Amino acid sequence: GRHPHWHRGDAGPGGFARFRALEALETGPRTVTELAELIGVDQPRASRLVSFGVKAGLLRKAPDPSDARRAIVELTDAGREAMAAARSRRRPSLDRALASFTPEEADQFASFLERFAAGFTAPGDTPA
Repeated sequence: GRHPHWHRGDAGPGGFARFRALEALETGPRTVTELAELIGVDQPRASRLVSFGVKAGLLRKAPDPSDARRAIVELTDAGREAMAAARSRRRPSLDRALASFTPEEADQFASFLERFAAGFTAPGDTPA
């Protein structure tokens, strides 16, 4: 149907971590370790978030120019477009649910969350 199905773990901290991961990468590429530290999750969780993002076409992995043994994670053009499009949309009902955010933060988060749900709960995916 039109509305994505929410699996356990996508709402609350899971959804928020996905939002934070994309947001953190807007400022530039990061290693998985850096990303984990930035968004406050452990490294296995950050790796899973990155895998979801890569599958959804929003992120890509590339060799770290400063250390070929490490990978860096960056937004794809599609990921950047998704973030820009999310910012231009508004979900008042979710804004109300996110009352602890500033209006601007709630507005951004509400639209990002909708995109995450659509992008990360594709049929066949098993929730982490």
